[in-house]
Amino acid sequence: MGSDELRIGTAEREEAARLLADHFGMGRITPDEYEIRVTDAYAATTLGDLRPLFRDLPPPHPGFFGPPPMSAPVYAQPTTQLPMYGPDPYAPPAPVPYAPSMPMPYSPRSKTVAGVLQILLPFGVGRFYTGQTALGVAQLFATFCTGVGVLWPIIDGIVLLVNGGSDAEGRPLRP
Repeated sequence: MGSDELRIGTAEREEAARLLADHFGMGRITPDEYEIRVTDAYAATTLGDLRPLFRDLPPPHPGFFGPPPMSAPVYAQPTTQLPMYGPDPYAPPAPVPYAPSMPMPYSPRSKTVAGVLQILLPFGVGRFYTGQTALGVAQLFATFCTGVGVLWPIIDGIVLLVNGGSDAEGRPLRP
């Protein structure tokens, strides 16, 4: 008995009808042809009844028409687990590492402004300007709680003017 004489079941008929619907959706067959071919597919009893329905169509054809596909070579699985999902688009950007040989980028804050604020308003305003709020609060507390604490922000302002400093992120203040 040849393969065209083999009987088919409901699963094969439904696969053929589904593939014919795909070909109809791609515009390869007209609505009238589709209706006739699907009716013939559901009426088919052997493989030989289904083959003419796909003879003039390009693949995909029903998988049960031809010999089973050759098995693909088996390759070793990678040892590292790949992430299931891509990077989170809403996550903050990763910090850019700087090599020791690369100069640190300057802060948008100025050492001159920070120093002058420390001297003219001697209760930590210059440190609040640079983003170092903990140091600014300490200087504010020292200024109002102890009378001698006024010297600390003034000396700090002079040091900022002469040597510069850094902002809260550790970047050097602009000259």
